[in-house]
Amino acid sequence: MPKRWINAAVTVMAIAVTMLTACTQLPTEKQGVADMRPQIAFRYERPEMAQALVSVNGINMGSVASYRDSVASLKLVPGTHHLQVTLSGTLLLDERFYIADGVNKTFVLR
Repeated sequence: MPKRWINAAVTVMAIAVTMLTACTQLPTEKQGVADMRPQIAFRYERPEMAQALVSVNGINMGSVASYRDSVASLKLVPGTHHLQVTLSGTLLLDERFYIADGVNKTFVLR
């Protein structure tokens, strides 16, 4: 066999090996941290309830509509909290509750 054929065969093999290794992907590992903070949400049927204001531990957290069940939730730190919900100056809900990591609690407004 002529030497140039051997060189050509070696070159073709090197290209083939390079192409094969370039087409493979090494396994990857995706790591993440699950957010296990407790969260609360609100369920209501009357449309005017969406305007009610939420207060947790005396801090205004916005309207009930911002935390509608199955849409969004309010994340809290684990522990005991004081929840108040008011609508036009009327107290709709005044509750002290304990919530732990990983717990989702829904309050129903009537």
